[in-house]
Order: sequence, then structure tokens, then C-alpha cells
Amino acid sequence: MTAVEYEFLKHVSTTMDTATLREIMDRYGNDIWNYAYFLTKNRELADEITQDVFIKAYYRIETFKGRSSFKTWLLTIARNTAFRYKRSSFLRLVRLLPSIRPGRTGRSAESEYMEETYADGIWEAIMALPDKYREALVLDIRYDLSTEAMSKLLNVPPGTVKSRLHRAREKVQRLLKEESQS
Repeated sequence: MTAVEYEFLKHVSTTMDTATLREIMDRYGNDIWNYAYFLTKNRELADEITQDVFIKAYYRIETFKGRSSFKTWLLTIARNTAFRYKRSSFLRLVRLLPSIRPGRTGRSAESEYMEETYADGIWEAIMALPDKYREALVLDIRYDLSTEAMSKLLNVPPGTVKSRLHRAREKVQRLLKEESQS
């Protein structure tokens, strides 16, 4: 953590005004939304969860004790909020849409199509994983969290995180191999 980031977090942990909230949303908004999407597989629900996370952070900033990074604290709120939504009856009414199409530019149409098809296949394989494996893999690949940070976020021992990552990678490889053979 840089000195600037430390001073920012020190200020945030004691006060939260709308300007600070906007800065936090700018800094962490995409990460929170992406994580919520990976947990729910639904864009609209990810939007709602992201809003809830920042509202909760605004009103409960004093609960941030600095035992983890601020980002990890926000991801924990996102995870708990997503699980609350998943348990609610609202989610049963929502159709889950597992499609991710990142934008690409500057390549031939053929290479873009091939890369997009390959990326879609990987994301489909990841999104087809059971929740606990998908979540661990996304935290590793997308957010580059350490095993210790994932352990705290997921509330499981570090060995369990390593095991889930290993199994998730094996399952994705197996799904991709099966897809390429068909």
C-alpha cells in the first residue's frame, strides 16, 4: 500500500462524505460490479449489488478496521450482499445470463472472431463451475488476490482456497478439452 493510499484510507475510515464516496466508487466500482456479476451471472443484479455495497460502505465506514485492504473489505460486502440476494425470492424470478463479451479493437475480423470465440469458451467453462470453484478462480484470475486474502474473504482456511483453485483449473481444462473434441 502506498503512502498516498494509506492516507486516503485513514481519512476514509473516519469520515465519509459524498465526494469521498464518489472517489471510492470511481476507484473500486468496476471491480465490485465484476465480482458481483461473477457471483450472480446477472447484469441487473450486479448493478443492484454494487449500489448496495457502496451504500453500505457509506453508512458503515466506521466498521472498516484496516485488518484487510479496503478493496477486500468492499469485496466482502459484495460477497455477503450477493449471497443475501441469492437466498431471496427475488433471484428466483431473474433469468441468469452467463455471457461476457469484452470489447476488442485493432485486429482483423477473423482473429477477433477466433479470440472472442476462445474467450467465450473459457468464460462459459468458468461460469459453468460450481459457485465455490468459480468464486475462487475469479478472485485469483480477475482480482489477483493472494491465498491469504481469499481465505479471509471466503472465510475458509488457505488450504481450502488452494484446493478449490486446483479443482477449478482442472474442471475448466476438462471442459475446454471436451468442447474442443466435440
